[in-house]
Amino acid sequence: MDVSLIGSAGAALLAIVEPYRLMMLSAGVLMGLGLGIIPGIGGLVGMALLLPFTFTLDPTTAFALLLGMKAVTGTSDTIPAVMFGVPGTSSAQATILDGHAMAKKGEAGRALAAAYTSSLIGGLFGAFLLALAIPVMRPFVLAIGTPELLALSIFGISMVAALSGSSPLRGIAIAGFGVMLAMIGSDPQTGTLRWTVGQLYLWDGLPIVPVALGLFAVPELADLAIRRAAIAKDAKYNMREGMAIGVRDALKNWWLVLRCGGLGAAIGAIPGLGASVVDWLAYGHAMQSIKGARETFGKGDVRGVIAPESANNSITAGALIPTIAFGVPGSASMAILLGAFLIQGLIPGPDMLTTNVQLTFTMIWSIAIANILGAGICFAFSGQLAKLATLRYTLVLPIVICVVFIGAYQATRNWGDIYALLVFSALGWMMKRLRWARPPLMLGFVLGALIERYMSISITRYGIEWLWRPAVVVILLVALLGMVRPFLREMARAGGIKRALLEIERPTFKASDLFYVGLIAVVGLMLVEASGWSARANTAPLIVGWTCIGTLVIGLAYQVLRRSGPRVVDGQTIEAAVHMDVTDSDPIEIGTYLRRSAVFIAWFLAFMASIALVGFLPSAFLFIVAYMRIEGREPWKVVLPQAVLFPLFLYVVFDYVMHIPWPGSLLGRMVPALAGLPSV
Repeated sequence: MDVSLIGSAGAALLAIVEPYRLMMLSAGVLMGLGLGIIPGIGGLVGMALLLPFTFTLDPTTAFALLLGMKAVTGTSDTIPAVMFGVPGTSSAQATILDGHAMAKKGEAGRALAAAYTSSLIGGLFGAFLLALAIPVMRPFVLAIGTPELLALSIFGISMVAALSGSSPLRGIAIAGFGVMLAMIGSDPQTGTLRWTVGQLYLWDGLPIVPVALGLFAVPELADLAIRRAAIAKDAKYNMREGMAIGVRDALKNWWLVLRCGGLGAAIGAIPGLGASVVDWLAYGHAMQSIKGARETFGKGDVRGVIAPESANNSITAGALIPTIAFGVPGSASMAILLGAFLIQGLIPGPDMLTTNVQLTFTMIWSIAIANILGAGICFAFSGQLAKLATLRYTLVLPIVICVVFIGAYQATRNWGDIYALLVFSALGWMMKRLRWARPPLMLGFVLGALIERYMSISITRYGIEWLWRPAVVVILLVALLGMVRPFLREMARAGGIKRALLEIERPTFKASDLFYVGLIAVVGLMLVEASGWSARANTAPLIVGWTCIGTLVIGLAYQVLRRSGPRVVDGQTIEAAVHMDVTDSDPIEIGTYLRRSAVFIAWFLAFMASIALVGFLPSAFLFIVAYMRIEGREPWKVVLPQAVLFPLFLYVVFDYVMHIPWPGSLLGRMVPALAGLPSV
């Protein structure tokens, strides 16, 4: 970095710490922290809300406000992920696996402190890398074409080998199913409606928010209701001690923090991948690179919190690279930031690296300072937040369920969001009970549309030649190695291929194998429908679908024929491979479990029915009162304040501040009709 750039960086720092700009940056940070806690909102909504307020601001202040908000949503989204197993944003999904497990063990304070420290260091490291990249970013970004992007997307899918649980074939199969789910909707090339089952809601595809909340949040809430206990029975450490240990954990694993921070910045610089992928890639990288991690990850290993949290805060800095250098948004939020460029009369490109380089450095300083402020605020309140894990389930569960519903509805603001939440909640609950890892499904869903888009462009522009580009060859070889490694590891566990074959015995079909059969049937029906589409519309669905069918059939055969449970090789007991998902502790007798499950499902469906009849806010009041009184026998002095204040809070935030419409209801249509007014 030459002297002129250092001078520009110094001048940018002086500009950003002016009191008014620092105040606006702090306001953005506070808003970002608030949005990160609420599932389904996140930085994209915050960017859209703040954009109109930048019209009268100078460029430095405007970008400080926007980037201050965006930079810290990956810090506060840890709170619901750790405390309740609910991802505050899509970048907190991997944090749930070990963070929520730590909360169940009474280590919530430790998990939160480790996450905040990792987020702070990762965010600062990402900003540092962005500053270093300014003089040299142009040739590297120019070298990345659609073939390389396609190869990187396939590499992301290959990471399911590290997230696939006790059977690597399951991970590949369920990831393929996730890719097929991502292809639902109108084909971008031909306009063919694919697997929409006649529903207008599906024309634009399944939104990610209800899918993520259904797969990860609701199953954890169901288990909380079924256990009928607090998230943690007691705190393993007092708040100060737990937080101190968490900080030491992050500092002790500084090399992991820097590696994952660099990975986050690199993924952020690749347009289209974004925050929905980076946490899983960082988690998979940590599990593969840390000795012994496969036996401890998913069970409350603090490194499983540190890795994704280090990556998801550095992604903002990485996403700025293509946005600033070429006007190509590195993420959806950066697309809104481009709107701010236009409002300010700025043109992304070479000018931002030469004439306006000082303004570029103010963006870097904004990200760095926002991470410091965000982590400091979260640390200040972590002690109080960690106590939520020891509260009775009847105090927290109705509130969180309301938040999950309103978060899911923000996807498209259509009743289809609620139905999608219900469907994927059932799927996520079944997968958890049957020990099918859910992360591969989510990763496949996120990357599916990207894989199809990049494949179409690469084949159209380069033909078969795209496969022989040097970078593509290297990336695909690494991806292939990632897919093959679990099979090699499985053979090694069995003591070689011959011993693995000797373990084949008389077929034993279990009730749990019906899930295989159901998936094969669903994918088969999808393939039958896809066969009638045009070649341009069905090429990718057929390739992915037949791959999915093949792995499911082989996986089912392996499951039916192999000897289950731990194996004995050379006199040593070899346990089954790690199950990379949230696991249950304190098993419950099956009859009790089924009875309590039915009760939770009844509450869930009753809440949905009430929303459809009388609207969301009245239903929230009724649901909180009924659940707390019937399930927990909570006193009225506890019930009424919570039942009144929480819907009031929702009204102020979503109705008065954000002007977001509520789900339509029968009462909402009838009352205006009787009064001769337009329905609401």
